[in-house]
Amino acid sequence: MTDHLRYYASALLLPLVALTAVTYGAGELITSLPTGEAAVNTGLAAGRTGLWNTLTDIGTSLSDTPYVVALTAVTAVFLGLVRRRWYEAAFLVAAVWSQSLIFLATSALVARHRPPVHHLDPAPPTSSFPSGHVSAAVGFYCAVALLLALRLRRPAPRALVWTLGVAVPLIVAFSRLYRGMHFLSDVLWGLLLGACCVAVAARAILARHRRREHPRLPARSPEPDRHAV
Repeated sequence: MTDHLRYYASALLLPLVALTAVTYGAGELITSLPTGEAAVNTGLAAGRTGLWNTLTDIGTSLSDTPYVVALTAVTAVFLGLVRRRWYEAAFLVAAVWSQSLIFLATSALVARHRPPVHHLDPAPPTSSFPSGHVSAAVGFYCAVALLLALRLRRPAPRALVWTLGVAVPLIVAFSRLYRGMHFLSDVLWGLLLGACCVAVAARAILARHRRREHPRLPARSPEPDRHAV
């Protein structure tokens, strides 16, 4: 039991604590610099149309908190109870919830104001960095894509799974930017945060289980030298 706690403390907890500190530091640095990012939001807001307003509303809903929570719960229960792959369920929950906890811990401290344009979605006024929608999209969709890709053997299905897994977070990122909810650096850091959380959870949980499931074969002893006397 002690070995398990020590392992997860070093392989999962410590990297996430470090990622929290880096995220907070990056947010403080970005908010202290004149980045000029508001020009991007102003340009997008000036070109808004009814069609794109509707499309981005759908896009941002792909990562709304109730949906991500429900999808994570349903998928984790399916993996654990139906497929009996509890380690995959644990990986998915760790990937999704770690980014959520880091977002909650840092967004309130950084307290970055939203872009100075009309906001198409309701949100607190000071929680712009990082984008929780974007990091959640990466945490869920990319984690599921990784689980599926590990089970697929043919390159074409793998490519399709990864295309969808990466496309959804990018759609969410553009939607949040278009709708005036985040600056460019907010969504970029959301992508990075989500990807790091998936990578940390995969290394700590998936890789460990796969090493146990497929241990390395012992090295073969060298063949005797036929020419030896």
